[in-house]
Amino acid sequence: MSPRRSDSRERMLESAVALLREHGARATSIDRVLAHNGAPRGSFYHHFPGGRAQLVEEAVARVGGYVGGLIEDAAASGDALRGVDAFFGLWRERLVESGFRAGCSVVAVAVEANDEAPQLARSAAAAFARWTEALTDLFARQGLPEARARRLAAFVIASVEGAVIMCRAERDLAPLDAAAAELHDLLAEALRPPRPRPTT
Repeated sequence: MSPRRSDSRERMLESAVALLREHGARATSIDRVLAHNGAPRGSFYHHFPGGRAQLVEEAVARVGGYVGGLIEDAAASGDALRGVDAFFGLWRERLVESGFRAGCSVVAVAVEANDEAPQLARSAAAAFARWTEALTDLFARQGLPEARARRLAAFVIASVEGAVIMCRAERDLAPLDAAAAELHDLLAEALRPPRPRPTT
């Protein structure tokens, strides 16, 4: 039984995400995507008439949606610490499973100039914005003022992404584990209910 056309499109997107993680945006070419999943060249433009830019844009949107959904699930449960710990845990697994080759697909696109396809930078910005909004909501639901919740959300994302880059360079989980431990303690303190004032 031959695969459905939608399966071919799905495999191309999965290949693009994987290649962005390990090789960066510039190296994620149409040829490399096709070699990665074995799809025929003729099917590429059928599924992605906008070419490589469309494929990369959709791959970034997919990653943005997936991670955003994980954070939103944590927000629904009302457990901010569990949500942030899971965010770090997801990256810990990816780094180990890939032998420290896998980074963030969104970062891979964000750090490129993208002069010929400015929509890619916008797609990366949209992914970061979704994560920021989801974390802001998560922290605000637990009583933090919105301004503080938004600052902490940006700090969590910057810490995770920076730690992942350091881990790949050092081939060691120590930077991620250090960032996770410090953020856990910081958030636990920030989210702790205020102590009642002693009565006189």
